[in-house]
Amino acid sequence: MPATPAWPPKSTPRLFVEQPLALGASLNISGNSAHYLIGVMRLKEGAPVKLFDDISGEYLATVTHIGKRDLDLTVEAKLRDRETTPDLWIAQALIKKDRFDWIAEKACELGVARFVPVLTARCVVDKVKDDRLRAHMVEAAEQCERTALPQIAPLTKLDALLKDWPANRILYFCDERGGAPMLEAISVGPAALLIGPEGGFTDSENAFVRAHPYARPVSLGPRILRADTAAVAAISVWMAKNGDWSA
Repeated sequence: MPATPAWPPKSTPRLFVEQPLALGASLNISGNSAHYLIGVMRLKEGAPVKLFDDISGEYLATVTHIGKRDLDLTVEAKLRDRETTPDLWIAQALIKKDRFDWIAEKACELGVARFVPVLTARCVVDKVKDDRLRAHMVEAAEQCERTALPQIAPLTKLDALLKDWPANRILYFCDERGGAPMLEAISVGPAALLIGPEGGFTDSENAFVRAHPYARPVSLGPRILRADTAAVAAISVWMAKNGDWSA
């Protein structure tokens, strides 16, 4: 007998929606998402679409109507619950826009739970657009099949961040001046990674972080890494030792 084709097919497009999902729900999709489904993917009525809402999980929907610039979907099945996210934050000092966006995208792909933009003395920019960061994270989540999006915290100055730091969360300070090898320093429990800007932390900032009771200075090896490289390297090491790569 011929094999039954897998359903939904691997080529099924995947889309994040703001509307809470439930079996039987109807959705109207417009804007860029509709253009992607209609103009790029060339979907027809009856075609499957995977949806996730960052609340309840991932669902399978079917196209029920296609207009010129929008389309209607009906939710028909639940595919999986919202994922359990490793309890890892990244506190990232602001760097140039394109590279900061790239870090946000990769943090989402790698499974980070919370993204915290930080303002330090040597930051070359002093503002961040949350909607742009979220757009990059949504696109990454759609492609890498995440069902949960990282929370984006408000931009925070370094001193304010450390003043209000939660007592149960270890802050791994990725310090180019040295520290314990990160792989050896990681322990079980809620964690965060602190990554500096292009020019690094000032002497006073470095001393301030090191004096914090929940900070652990760690080394990412013998080379001085760019901020974006350091962020991805640190997330990867933590995930391999204590996150969802270690299972």
